[in-house]
Order: sequence, then C-alpha cells, then structure tokens
Amino acid sequence: MNHESRNATILEIAIPLYLDKTFHYLVPERLREQAVTGRRALVPFGNRKLTGYILGIASDSAITNLKEIIDILDNESLWTAEELEFFRWVAGYYQHPLGEVLRTALPAGINIQTRKGAAGEQPTMTGGKSARREMFYTPGPAANPARQPGAKALDILAVIREAGDISAGDLRKRFGSCTPQLKRLAEVDLIQAEEREVYRDPFKDHAVKRDEPRTLHTHQKKALETISDSIDRQQFTPFLLYGVTGSGKTEVYLQAISRTLERGRNALVLVPEIALTPQLTGRFQARFGGGIAILHSGLSDGERYDEWRRIRRGLARIVIGARSAIFAPLENIGIIIVDEEHEASFKQSDGLRYNARDLALVRGQMARAAVVLGSATPMVTSIQAAQEGRLKLLELPERVEGRPMPVVELVAMKGNKGTISTTLSNCLSETYEQRRQAIVFLNRRGFATFLLCADCGKPLTCPNCSVTLTYHRQRGQSLCHYCDYTVPAPGTCPSCGGTTLEELGAGTEKLEHTLKELLPTARILRMDSDTTSGKGSHERLLARMHDGNADILVGTQMIAKGHDFPEVTLVGVVNAEASLGMPDFRAAERTFQLLSQVIGRAGRGENPGRVVVQAIDTEHYAIKAAAEHDAAGFYRQELEFRREVGYPPFAFLAAFAISGLSEQAVTEQADVTARLLTRLKSELKIRVEILGPVPSPMYRLRNRFRRQILLKAANRNDLHRLLAAWRQRTTAVSTVRISVDIDPVDMM
Repeated sequence: MNHESRNATILEIAIPLYLDKTFHYLVPERLREQAVTGRRALVPFGNRKLTGYILGIASDSAITNLKEIIDILDNESLWTAEELEFFRWVAGYYQHPLGEVLRTALPAGINIQTRKGAAGEQPTMTGGKSARREMFYTPGPAANPARQPGAKALDILAVIREAGDISAGDLRKRFGSCTPQLKRLAEVDLIQAEEREVYRDPFKDHAVKRDEPRTLHTHQKKALETISDSIDRQQFTPFLLYGVTGSGKTEVYLQAISRTLERGRNALVLVPEIALTPQLTGRFQARFGGGIAILHSGLSDGERYDEWRRIRRGLARIVIGARSAIFAPLENIGIIIVDEEHEASFKQSDGLRYNARDLALVRGQMARAAVVLGSATPMVTSIQAAQEGRLKLLELPERVEGRPMPVVELVAMKGNKGTISTTLSNCLSETYEQRRQAIVFLNRRGFATFLLCADCGKPLTCPNCSVTLTYHRQRGQSLCHYCDYTVPAPGTCPSCGGTTLEELGAGTEKLEHTLKELLPTARILRMDSDTTSGKGSHERLLARMHDGNADILVGTQMIAKGHDFPEVTLVGVVNAEASLGMPDFRAAERTFQLLSQVIGRAGRGENPGRVVVQAIDTEHYAIKAAAEHDAAGFYRQELEFRREVGYPPFAFLAAFAISGLSEQAVTEQADVTARLLTRLKSELKIRVEILGPVPSPMYRLRNRFRRQILLKAANRNDLHRLLAAWRQRTTAVSTVRISVDIDPVDMM
C-alpha cells in the first residue's frame, strides 16, 4: 500500500545491499507494537521482498509515497542502541553501507529474500538456522496408577525420578527407542513432558580439570595491577602487553578477566585463528567453568547461531572468538583482549574490510573498557604508538620461572639442494633419541612448489590465476591454492605435451615425507590447511602433541603461534626467507614476526630449547634480529625504513582494487578512476599521493584481471575526504568491480 495518514509511523530501515543510504517505510496498524528498533522487517524492495533492519523512527515525517513493511521477523531486538552506535561508526570509517555492516554483524544466513520461480514469489531463508527444541521429562503427580506400565517403562521412570529433569535425547542414549513407554507414562501422569529450546554446545566433548590462578612473577604483577586499575575505574585505557614468547601473557589475561567479572562486567577475547582457539578456550574453561561462548568459522551454522543467542540473552559473560567476534552482542564490556595483535588475519579481506584489532580499540572506548593488545612481536605501528603514548606499554621481558630463550643457530643453505640440512637432521635424531618433541616449520603446503617440464622448461600454471600449480602427491593432483583448479599429477605438460615433469621446491607434504625417511619410527603429524579442513581436526592434532602421542609436528604458520608444548625442545625452520620476497612493504616485519613466534615454541617447559633456522641469506636484518632475540634492533631499523619511504605508521593508506573478466575494461576503468581521483584531489586542495594504476602483483585471480591504485596521506582526514568525494562522483561499468580497502593489510 502507498497511502499514509497523519498519525502514521515512518521507520528508517537499512537494507543489506551496496547502497549508500537508508530507506523509509510505513508501519501498518497491525504491526505497530512489534515494529521496534533493533528488529528485522520483511519489506518490499523493487519487485523483491528483502530483510531490512529497523534503525528507528524516521526524523523526517513529511516523506510521502511510501510502501508499508510486510512483516516483523523478530520477537526481540537483535542489537542495542550502543551497538548501533558502533555499527554506524564502522560504516562511516570503512565507507561501507550500514545495511551490509549489520548483515556482517548478525549471525550468518538469517536474512529472508524472495526468489521468483514457477510457483511465483517464495520467501526463502538464505541459509539460517532456527532454534533447536527438545522434549524434557520430569516426575508427574501420580504415584501408583491402577494399570502398571511394563518393565522397561518402570526402568525409565526410575531414571527420570532420580534425575528429576532429563531430556529425551539422554533417555534414548540409555534405553534406545523409548517413545511408546514415555507416552504411556505421560498418559497415567507418572511423568510430565515439556518442550524446551536447547543450545547446541560446542564444548560438549571437552572435559577439562579445574585450574587455579598461578603465582605471577614481578613483571606480570605490575602489568596486572595497571590493567586492574583501569578496570576498577571503568575507564577506557588502551594497553600494549609486550611479552616475549613464554612470558605468561595468557595468565595476565585470565587474572584481568577474573577482576572484570568480580566487578560485574564482561570480557571479550579475540584470537587471530581458530587453530589457537581450542588451547585458549581449554584454559578459560579450566579457570572459569561455564559462562563462556565461542565464535569462529570452525563451528557449524547452528552452533554459531546458538552461541550468538546465548550471548545476546546474557548467558555468557566471556566471549572468545576470531575477528567476527568483535561484533558479538555482549553488553557491559569491561575488558577486550586482542591476543597476537600483530596478526594479519584480524583483517577481513572482502566485503566489509574491517580490522578487528582496530575495532577493538573503538568498541573499548565506547564501552569505557580496558583494551589489551598482546603480542611477543607487536606491529611496527603499535610500537610507534606506544613510544608516542597512544598505547600504554606493559612489558614482560622474561619467560615464566626464568626459563632461558632458546639458542638459535643459523644455517646458510646457499648451494645446498636438500630440504633439511645436516645440522637440522642431526638435531632431530638427537631429540628423538631423548624422547623429546620437535616442530619443523615451512610456510608452504603441498609436496612440490611446482612441476617443471624437462622438455620445454615451462612450469605448470593455473589458467585462471597468475600462479604456478602446487603439486600434492598424496592427492595425485596439481592444485591452485587460490581458485582450487586441479589437474591430475604428474600428468603431461600443457604447453608441449612432454611427460617428464620435474618436482621443484618443497612444501609441508614433501617435508613430512623427508622426515619419515630420516626417522622411520618417529610419529610425525602434519598441520596445514590440507590436514585441518575437517571439523575438530585442529583439536585432535593439537591434543596428540599435548598428550605425547607425536614426536614431530610439521606445519605452516598455524603451528607458529600461541601453542604451548612443554616437551618441544627443538624447532627447525625451513626456507626462513620465503616471505621476504613478497611485494609488500611489510615483508620484513612479517618475516621477523613469524620467525620470532616459531622460535618461541622451543624450550617452554623445564628443558632448554634449541632452534635451527635455515636460510639462503642469513644476513638479512629481519632474520638476524629474530635469531638474536633483538626485537629492539629490528623495530629501530624498520621504523627508519618506513619513515624514509612514507609508509605506516608515518602515513595512512587506502587501496583501490579494480577487477573484471575483460582486461581492456579493467585497464580503462583503472585509468578513469585515477584521473578522477587526481582531479578531486586538486579541487579539494588536499595532500594525497596517488600511486598507480598498476597491475596487481597477482595480476589474474580466479579468471579476473586486476589492477590497483594506492593512496597515501599524512593526514587521515584528507584521505577520507578524497574517498567520500570519489564515491559521490564515480561511475563504473557494470562488468568491472571496484573495491576500496581502508588501511589495507594485504597488498597482493
């Protein structure tokens, strides 16, 4: 309907589409009581019906010719006024539609849209999960009915009376099929049945022993006292907890959270990867018991939906999760912890390109909470912020119980064609004989980096992406790690038809194979994205290391961070300089961080650690600084380099990515975009450096040609003014996609 009355209620509604505005709708009389801010509404939008998010009553009541909302989809609000303020800030800073921000923040797949088919318009869920319900049984009012039930029913009755309250699922586990008996017991009032909503529990298979707070060393005590003072005063304070590997950062987190809970407030903990979640959640469960919710991509849709609802209803006081947990519906936050704050995985790479690490500071400020950014290898920008006083520095320079940092040996591999040096081979054999554990790190999965044709000299490449195919021997395939294109391997050369394909380079699969040849009786585990794709696979692999059921763990960067294996006394690093070749100004920083983290896995228990780092160039300052545990020297040199070339923390960045299936269309659109930005910069009289357009380092990806433009500015406001002006003036051909990344992390 398009009519309006003088007393009509007009709502402002955000639609989850790439549109830079909100919309207005009338509320029919029958829905006025339910049309509350924070709920979703089904609305007509063009010739479709879509989910919209109710932001509130429209301030402009003079709007005419409005459509009515069709239905209200929720019985309770999905966000609070404070959370909406946060979402609006996110939309403004990242220049992203508010409807898309809300869609990102809410549980996946709860939106409704209509699709036209043979049966006409059919509202469909886009993959959401409904609440799970189950029958529960309690003893009934009757004592001894005239007609006695059978023997099995009496056994079931005895269990119900003993339990007092038990689910149908638990009864079926004990008695098998028992519906007829339960029905009979209910008929004679010996039991009562009630259907209830239940939550899918991601912790159901995790049994942990209770843990008591540990005695803190001097630096831990000082850090905890400083954080606790901020918690007590309910004052926003951003901290950088800079502690060497094994210095006890997690214990500081736990005791700070305990203080927060005592003060009646809640805690949010962000971790960079789901690989770190099992160990961390285990420690939190052991310390706090229940009241913990987890949010990450390793959960099923149903588990994520249930965890979200538990948080929304105040049934969880501690939330632990990966980057999306920054949007958790947790109220009354007293502390936010970002563990491994330097990790690039806190940045979302598509859609709403937010950085959860940065948003933790924003949300903490809005909630008047303490925000603790923890790392053994903080970002260069964080070190600079601490030096300037924008982050309060808390240092843990020593390992727990005074344990020494591991001894590191650099092995130059120039001229050595083997994957494992003699030095590392001897150390592995010695460690195995001593019944200790070892970690061998190589940040590349697969068996061979690529296959090379012996006849024409060309490597096997992906037809969709500008990369070589990685050979996976176990799968019998050569695989593109970007678009999943596969061909049988070894196969034949697509260029000349040659059948002699040589294996070049090494990945974790080949490393595992080599180690099995070196130590045939050793129990070797491999942890990379090929071996951890199944649900619960991270936990199972880590548990085997913790339980002593493995001797050597081989893996990519997912083994390098956060894990605490007391029996690991040796760490080997293969191809240490691999990440230095990336066309990114952060390459040295990431190399230093990754090496320092993996080096820190050794010697965390009672026995001292040893590390062997293999590299072609052992003299690079990032590799030498990591090996010598010289973080101060690395940060000093890296900051000098950044200042000279004008990169963060001495500049602010935004990256344009222009892509499409037509190379010519992409090139033309990139040129048009660059010219418009240059003209707007002149009109606004602002200082922004415009670099490009140039082909992206990964020029072709998933069949799309890619070009990029990088904006650099000493002033963040200038950068945002230019981007806002561009959004108002830009026009793009429909076949070309343009995305803008504020504060980009990945320059590929």
